[in-house]
Amino acid sequence: MSTGTVPADDQLADPPGRTTGGPSKPVFWRRPWIIPLALVVLGFLIYQLSPFRELNEAKAPIPPHDGFPLYWPLLLTHMFFGTVTMILVVFQLWPWMRTNHPRFHRVSGRIYVVSAVICGICGLAIVRFAPVVGQIGVSIATITWVAVTVMAFVRARQRKFTKHRRLMLYSFAILMNNVWGVVLANILFAIPGVDMLYIFEAVRWVGFVVNMYLVQWWIYRTENRADIRRWRRQEATA
Repeated sequence: MSTGTVPADDQLADPPGRTTGGPSKPVFWRRPWIIPLALVVLGFLIYQLSPFRELNEAKAPIPPHDGFPLYWPLLLTHMFFGTVTMILVVFQLWPWMRTNHPRFHRVSGRIYVVSAVICGICGLAIVRFAPVVGQIGVSIATITWVAVTVMAFVRARQRKFTKHRRLMLYSFAILMNNVWGVVLANILFAIPGVDMLYIFEAVRWVGFVVNMYLVQWWIYRTENRADIRRWRRQEATA
């Protein structure tokens, strides 16, 4: 039974995809959650990108941005690299892909990090044109997302793969805040009498905070999983 203790920060793990005995490699059908996750991401991207399919600034649902001609190209750049991160994070989390195709995991992981940095910087540049209510929440989420993603890459380069896994789960949690925001906003808008200001504030915080709690629970829940124990044993005997 788990004691609820997260492995020490200085404990290292062998890179995902490298096995030296023990349990067999993951198989596709034993990770059924990857399919609904991919469908959720696909549905979200279709919903979010459809209004911009003509790439016409005059017809796009965007806020006023007088005096800032870079808004449109920055927004498109933000959306493009945000789409890349949403797609790649599914493959980053897929155990079968990570184990059976470690090179793809590493290359796509690097692309994910670069895309997250570009997406985050562009998002911070244009967030001041978003509704004032919620700007603090989205800014904190964006800065935290970029920070944990870059640190995940650093830990991987340092071969501290237990930390790398933890930080990438945090990155995934914050990224999925976008999905939560859309769902929560549509639910709240359908409830009569709910102040729009509360809606804008809620969608910037609820998904971000709830996702982080859920991921932290998952880290506690899986700390004694066989592959993680094996990584720690290999490091201890290295």
